[in-house]
Amino acid sequence: MRTMMRASLYGFVAVALLAVRADAQSSTALPLTEMNFDLWCQEEQHLPPDRCDKRLPQDDAAFDAYRTKIENYEVPYLEKREQSDNLNQVLLHNDPVDHPVQPSTPQNPTPANAPPK
Repeated sequence: MRTMMRASLYGFVAVALLAVRADAQSSTALPLTEMNFDLWCQEEQHLPPDRCDKRLPQDDAAFDAYRTKIENYEVPYLEKREQSDNLNQVLLHNDPVDHPVQPSTPQNPTPANAPPK
């Protein structure tokens, strides 16, 4: 009975830790590119600057639709890149055999005052 309670407690703790870790990862803000209405208006829509300065409601709606469309592509791309970077960091760069954290010391260090060979 005691072993079963202990196993249940460990299972509960493991699930709680995984839930906290998943929540922390999902709350990480992605570095989305800030979009500027004026640049979009002049560069993408090729409208004159005086029209862009007015910022008409239909122009604003078109800009919001464009921004949403771009974010629908950008967010999955950034999430995939973040996962790839994390996998690269964990699997390739944390290998103590191939990439030691500290340089190894020589087996027979030469004294500082020894003549060079």
